[in-house]
Amino acid sequence: MEDRTTYSASAESALATNKVLRNTYTLLAMTFAFSAVAAFISMQMNFGLFGRIGFLVAALVSLFIVHKKADTAQGLFWTFVFTGCMGMGLGPVLNHYLALSNGADIVMQALGGTAIVFFGLSAYAVTTKKDFSFMGGFLSIGMIVVVIAMLANLFFAVPAVSLAISAAVVMLMSGFILFDTSRIVNGGETNYIRATVSLYLNIYNLFIHLLALIGMGED
Repeated sequence: MEDRTTYSASAESALATNKVLRNTYTLLAMTFAFSAVAAFISMQMNFGLFGRIGFLVAALVSLFIVHKKADTAQGLFWTFVFTGCMGMGLGPVLNHYLALSNGADIVMQALGGTAIVFFGLSAYAVTTKKDFSFMGGFLSIGMIVVVIAMLANLFFAVPAVSLAISAAVVMLMSGFILFDTSRIVNGGETNYIRATVSLYLNIYNLFIHLLALIGMGED
């Protein structure tokens, strides 16, 4: 009887985890589609500074509202507000690169590289079910160091430092993709809205900094 009960509990846990994973990837696809539309509108309207304000609005929404409302129906609405603002903020960045002679190639290479990294690492985490929670401390410290370096480079604006920062962020976001996907697979994250926002930010930052790396490489 005990074995049967244990088996039943394990089966229910696996079903719950699969549901969270499925809902996360579904919402992730929807939010990126919404972000793409917002970015396209931002590009066509040439929002410029107004578009960049989207980054600040999105950060505030993410910090103060999305995570707070993640356990309610309103969480979905605020998730789309967040990702829409992020897409709007991406518009001016894309316009900058597309204005270059080989801008379209740079954007497509960054997009392709982001897709390969995300799907490859996600597939590995899902199929192996390996626990990457041990990476949490290292990744957090790495992000703190990178943020400090970014702030310092605002004053010095050294191209080599910018290149190093982008390379570091690409590595960190790759690690976060493994870490966050592993948390979902192993039951560490049971809220698909929070899981979606985490993965969205990982992919978004991965794309932005791959874009910077490829752009600097082509410059």
